[in-house]
Amino acid sequence: MSSTRRHPLRLVVGTAAIVAPVLHSVTDVMEWYQNGFSPFQLWVNYIAFLPMPWLLLGVCAVRTESLGAWALAGAVLYGFAFTYFAHTTLYALATDAPNYESLWQQLGSTYTIHGVLMVIGGLLFAGAALKAKGLPAVTVWLFGGGLLVNLALALVPAPDMFQMVGSGIRNAGLVGMGYAILLGGRERTL
Repeated sequence: MSSTRRHPLRLVVGTAAIVAPVLHSVTDVMEWYQNGFSPFQLWVNYIAFLPMPWLLLGVCAVRTESLGAWALAGAVLYGFAFTYFAHTTLYALATDAPNYESLWQQLGSTYTIHGVLMVIGGLLFAGAALKAKGLPAVTVWLFGGGLLVNLALALVPAPDMFQMVGSGIRNAGLVGMGYAILLGGRERTL
């Protein structure tokens, strides 16, 4: 595919990979600041989550030859998990869940299983991207590191609000990937 035909896809994927994670991080800060959920914060979070299931798939579409099948498999798992997470935001709105901890308790093991799928899928994507050198390494390390922080905080007794640390690091990696895609570096033909 010619460079001019790839440009719209690169523009959409790069922009979404910047805007959605930034909005997600803003809603985490809002949640921390107001000590729980609010309807406005949840709606903004839902808007942030709408493109998240497709972000890594979009990155794979833009960088298909340089990322390969393992990255695609990871993107599918990650996207599947975020489809569920978008649903949990609507669930929190419908049930008036006061905070993340309460929501997690209401959803139980289903939420945890999707969190595990997010980590596995994200790490599979990150490992393939690092091996293929299809994206700037620092962005992939941030993304994978944030996932590992999320995993560690889920396994140790720590307040649930600390999950925003892992999400922030992960989101910084996604923003970096989006920026790299917009610049068009290390891109190969589809």
